Amino acid sequence: MSISVPATSVAGLERLKVLHNGQKSPLTFSDAEFERRLGGLRRIMAAKELDAVILTSYQSIKYYSDFLFTYFGRSYAMVVTAEDTVTVTANIDAGMPWRRSYGENIVYTDWRRDNYIHAIEEALRQRGVAARRLGVEDDSLPLDNRNKIQAAFDGATLVDVAQDAMRQRMIKSAEEIEVIKHGARIGDLGGEAIKSAIREGISEYEVALIGTEAMVHEIARTFPDSEIRDTWVWFQSGINTDGAHNWATTRKLQRGDILSLNCFPMTSGYYTALERTLFLGEPDERSLELWNVNVDVHRRGLELIKPGAVCKDIAAELNEIYVDRGLLANRTFGYGHSFGVLSHYYGREAGLELREDIDTVLEPGMVVSMEPMITVLDGQPGAGGYREHDILVVNESGAENITKFGFGPENNIIPC
Repeated sequence: MSISVPATSVAGLERLKVLHNGQKSPLTFSDAEFERRLGGLRRIMAAKELDAVILTSYQSIKYYSDFLFTYFGRSYAMVVTAEDTVTVTANIDAGMPWRRSYGENIVYTDWRRDNYIHAIEEALRQRGVAARRLGVEDDSLPLDNRNKIQAAFDGATLVDVAQDAMRQRMIKSAEEIEVIKHGARIGDLGGEAIKSAIREGISEYEVALIGTEAMVHEIARTFPDSEIRDTWVWFQSGINTDGAHNWATTRKLQRGDILSLNCFPMTSGYYTALERTLFLGEPDERSLELWNVNVDVHRRGLELIKPGAVCKDIAAELNEIYVDRGLLANRTFGYGHSFGVLSHYYGREAGLELREDIDTVLEPGMVVSMEPMITVLDGQPGAGGYREHDILVVNESGAENITKFGFGPENNIIPC
């Protein structure tokens, strides 16, 4: 559907624009894949008797349109009706959102503060939608914007669709799984580049840069039409390994250090990860003991991931191994999570986490990690954080481990 835009605004400046600049870019997935996703969302709309949905999160806009926005203080949206879709983007991005999205696009300018809301109103008005019930994402919609949407559609009921959309994303299509498998492969390549760079005296951030560069080059080779963005490495040493999300520092590696390698290749918003414990030189006796306990948990966890398994039951069984070794209090976080459209600065499929409070049953098409971690505090024998991480694709008969980088003491003691 084409969009016509009123030309009136402040001092003759346009409030809204259509910027079909250039040609549509090749997208990450096929048109049929996007229609499959939108069909699922429209079934949610029908079940909730919604006239339209206003998506506002990174993850949903990306999932349903392939466009991943850059916030920088401006709001974005995707309006989905029973018939079509339109992304609502800021003028600062010009024609790029239209080129890199499935469906139509409308651009709002900065000339008036309320142009973002006006664009959403106009998108619905031009589609003849009388808004009585509108879907929104309460888990990621700022209260200020929610109030403005409510005021713009006075009398309409705003209905949360975030949890239903999240449950739809938990089951991956064949096209998604293909992207995720490439991501796991690229993460392994980053890990090998990092492992080759490890030596006494090199800084954490220098190692991280080497791994990031290796992955970015491979993403560009594998996905030549994609945006190149958001890939990163967390590489930690010594005391800095105590947390899973600690950023690289200028600390220089020393003989005897415990190391943590964390590669995150991002392909078009799709997150994958490789995480491994290593040592620079032979670990001491207690460190080796702790490492092997965590490896035992990891191996058992890999065996437990299969269709029909319940997330909380997996967590409970793995807890018992730590209990037997007196290490449950050292456990740092849940045992794994879903993969797909996620990042350290946006969404996560919280309904598919391997934790004690999640009763989701694993199904074919789900993609989850196994990533046990324990931390021993500084000053105690074996101090440091121990973590392994593999990605598994659940299938009809079990699960396929798509991470190939070796783990444990037999693979990751770096001679010095």
